[in-house]
Amino acid sequence: MQLSSFKHKTRKGPDYRFGEQMSFIDIRDTFGIGSIRVGKWVNSEEKDLAANLIFDSLADLAYLLAIPPSAIGLRGNLNLAFGTGGRKGVQAHYAPNLRELALAKNAGAGALAHEFWHAFDHHIAEKAFDIGDRSGPQRQILFASDCWLHNAKPFVHPLNEKLLKIFDVALLSSDGQEVHDYVARSVKADKAAGIQYFSTPTEMMARAFEAVVESCSGIENPYLVAGTTKGDMLPVYPDLHHRTLIHQALQDYFRPLGEALSR
Repeated sequence: MQLSSFKHKTRKGPDYRFGEQMSFIDIRDTFGIGSIRVGKWVNSEEKDLAANLIFDSLADLAYLLAIPPSAIGLRGNLNLAFGTGGRKGVQAHYAPNLRELALAKNAGAGALAHEFWHAFDHHIAEKAFDIGDRSGPQRQILFASDCWLHNAKPFVHPLNEKLLKIFDVALLSSDGQEVHDYVARSVKADKAAGIQYFSTPTEMMARAFEAVVESCSGIENPYLVAGTTKGDMLPVYPDLHHRTLIHQALQDYFRPLGEALSR
């Protein structure tokens, strides 16, 4: 979808900007982003439109997660790129080696929530789990969802217990003894496609997060998330009942985190 088409897209949610034009500097300062790169082929009109769309989307995330806007930047560890090239045919991606969330100029719409979860999943791994010394040049990139899958030892903390609950609710049956049907459907999708993608814990959690944002938030923002309710995609997303359960687990984690960060 072309960036310009979003001039006519309806976003339904709180008004954070009150008609003001935002800049990428405003985004950096408001959300505690580490650094921002904007492609040299992004013209001034595209830059202004993108800044407003991204500002509203990150503000929506902060609102939905009940955390201060400055916490979106993950203590300055999250970097942002817009229109810098990226990968052909890819809306957006998170590069863990750079800790950078990159959005394509004309194809990044609807993927921001998904990629933000990847960034959070990466950021929180070493905060929540005892994964040893990873300061060397050959350190392995780990995500919290992978740590959960491999039963890494979590640090003892009430918030970490709530973080584990998010993974449990998203990926396990209600009694915790079997994988959830969502996982089984993701495995089936991988087998049909002959790949290993949909059933990886990092991707299942990112899809679960964006599905919750689209279905349970009360906010409609097609730049932040889109497509999780389309019929042909439903098999690789949690169903509506499952989304409500994941939503509650997310709230149980992020609300006390937001309260702690706001003190």
